[in-house]
Amino acid sequence: MAQTLFDKVWNKHVLTGKEGEPQLLYIDLHLIHEVTSPQAFEGLRLQKRQLRRPDLTFATLDHNVPTIDIFNIRDEIANKQITTLQKNAKDFGVHIFDMGSDEQGIVHMVGPETGLTQPGKTIVCGDSHTATHGAFGAIAFGIGTSEVEHVFATQTLWQTKPKNLKIEVSGKLQPGVYAKDIILHLINQHGVDFGTGYALEFTGETIQSLSMEGRMTICNMAIEGGAKYGIIQPDETTFEYIKGRPYAQNFNQSIGEWQKLYSDEDAHFDKVITLDVTNLEPQVTWGTNPEMGVNFSSPFPEIQNINDERAYNYMGLKPDQKAEDIDLGYVFLGSCTNARLSDLIEASHIVKGKKVHPKITAIVVPGSRTVKKEAESLGLDKVFKEAGFEWREPGCSMCLGMNPDQVPEGVHCASTSNRNFEGRQGKGARTHLVSPAMAAAAAINGKFVDVRKVVV
Repeated sequence: MAQTLFDKVWNKHVLTGKEGEPQLLYIDLHLIHEVTSPQAFEGLRLQKRQLRRPDLTFATLDHNVPTIDIFNIRDEIANKQITTLQKNAKDFGVHIFDMGSDEQGIVHMVGPETGLTQPGKTIVCGDSHTATHGAFGAIAFGIGTSEVEHVFATQTLWQTKPKNLKIEVSGKLQPGVYAKDIILHLINQHGVDFGTGYALEFTGETIQSLSMEGRMTICNMAIEGGAKYGIIQPDETTFEYIKGRPYAQNFNQSIGEWQKLYSDEDAHFDKVITLDVTNLEPQVTWGTNPEMGVNFSSPFPEIQNINDERAYNYMGLKPDQKAEDIDLGYVFLGSCTNARLSDLIEASHIVKGKKVHPKITAIVVPGSRTVKKEAESLGLDKVFKEAGFEWREPGCSMCLGMNPDQVPEGVHCASTSNRNFEGRQGKGARTHLVSPAMAAAAAINGKFVDVRKVVV
């Protein structure tokens, strides 16, 4: 019987349960961080349980960590969460990519960079953007704290298999248009709930031509379209990325199985969406969820409902304005969506030899220490600093207001992150989601510009 890529990986991990009902899945990799793990570890202690597979559990510190003076953690709650994870990792024998270590960084970057993330695996983490790892042909999804504890205790999880949705992307992207624009456009066109109940398989010539970094960006934001899962067929690009990484010592023994991970030609998809990106423009969000976005050249839409009205009021914007009319004050290059080396390289090309606009506060936060070191070896830190950007230590940073990096109230921020919810980047912060190139160009010009005219 023909199967989709998702079906193949899912069915291989079912321990018990009938299709259509909750099934018990074996979990190959459990990634944890400081925010959603403390209660789960405490649950083990209260029940006098051991961690079932410490060798399949890996921890990093990312949400709360400062990006300046990283060991000076002033917030009591943040400090408590960080020190608690450090103690729990020691007590339960979990490998931790600790503060300041060579491999510490945002959890969804540490997994791929170390080679822990591999095709055909089931991967979970107490973080909604775990779908990122699906770019490797894995089933990866975010879980709640009670589920974290269940995986701790049993290395399994009850889940109901979703339906399959194929998103076929064709056409060649114009210079200045990127993976971030593809996923933002899909969400704008189909809504923040089009993927609810589905696993999204991204396919087509455009997806195949993307780097692993671009594929991770797309799968990262599957959750913003309502899906728990995003997945892409592994291919030579995938294998080349994984080869030689520290935790990929099984490469030669595994590649044969990985090459079998694809959707059969006659596999059934419950729904299909097609997108031709030939004429796709850079995307900019104007509102308070990722669906509220436009092509750079398009005016903001008319008010259709109370949600639109509330969003316009919160953002201090009006229908028929355009992206270039937004009064920007901050630019943030970072997050698990767009803080990889290729993102920073692309942004550096735009800012090299130029200066950040006087009214803009611009910061660059590499997503991991690995990326930071690689970027510095290429001299990117000098490019950004000479232009007037702040060059920070790795972490989630300004993606969310859980650490000292926050956008001031009422200020508009061009952000390469994944969410533009009310207060996401700080109380009253006004977030506009864009690609790294768009953010970099905005930092230089003091406003949004069509980056297609900048990138040649």
